[in-house]
Amino acid sequence: MLGTSVKNGWMAGLKTTWSLGKVIFPITMIVVLLQHTPILPWIIDKISPFMRLFGLSGDAAIPLVLGNFLNLYAAIGGILSLDLTVKEVFIVAVMLSFSHNLLIESTVAAKVGVKIWVIVAVRLGLAIISAIVINLVWNGGGELAQYGMVPPQGADPENWGEILLLAFEKAGYGILQLALIVIPLMIALQIMKDKKWLAAFSKWMSPFTRAMGMNENTSTTLAAGLLIGLAYGAGVMIQAVEEDGVSKKDVTIAFIFLVACHAVVEDTLIFIPLGIPVLPLLIIRVVTAILLTLAVAYIWRRVEVTKAKGKEQRYEQKNHNSTI
Repeated sequence: MLGTSVKNGWMAGLKTTWSLGKVIFPITMIVVLLQHTPILPWIIDKISPFMRLFGLSGDAAIPLVLGNFLNLYAAIGGILSLDLTVKEVFIVAVMLSFSHNLLIESTVAAKVGVKIWVIVAVRLGLAIISAIVINLVWNGGGELAQYGMVPPQGADPENWGEILLLAFEKAGYGILQLALIVIPLMIALQIMKDKKWLAAFSKWMSPFTRAMGMNENTSTTLAAGLLIGLAYGAGVMIQAVEEDGVSKKDVTIAFIFLVACHAVVEDTLIFIPLGIPVLPLLIIRVVTAILLTLAVAYIWRRVEVTKAKGKEQRYEQKNHNSTI
């Protein structure tokens, strides 16, 4: 019955919103408060000298810190306030496409069962390596970037009361936005499951997931993160892991793919106003995700084979000793 599917999906959505909200709300509050203390400027000041390694000016540390502590929208707000070259903006965009909203999205990954240090290491590693490679390979892009329309900025809070209110508003808005996305998604997912559409989708996706070294029951997790993102797609991913019996290996490999390439539509289109070529940005993300996932799946497979052979040899040796 459709009514039953909607009810079950609604309850699953509320449960997921509550679970993720306990992560998103306090982290958002803390980061907004840090923005109005000397701590965030101190972090930016310490990072600035390392920017030359990536072919960036010291000011570029501002959007990088904002993007990793907050989100891409905050980072773009930082970029729009700076005079950066096309090459600098492109490098920052590539870095942030791999590594943004690091606190929330990494904690969300832990909810699915993936170790936080793995996600953080992969995302930061991809951001750093990609920036160094682009800086060495690309000799152009020296002209100043021409930005599109600059969004209006609200007035800065003048005292700690206004700062706390702003932090509460942003955290509350984050939870509301999460609920407005997650609950309809969970309802749609429940209907798709009850109508057996999800099974058909998993079968359609199975050649790709198998090629990436995962079982076909990982397809829902993969599709949710690819289209919606890690934070907002987490509700679907958590339920998929719990109900579809996705193994720890498969969910880890899926997240390795997704940390390099998730929310491909939004995270690509959002950079258009910055006047940079977004198609190469998308291609870099997709190709990197595929190659990295294939490499991790291959190494994992080899380790499993080696372990299996070791167990078999120990078992044979044990039987041999018992017959002597």
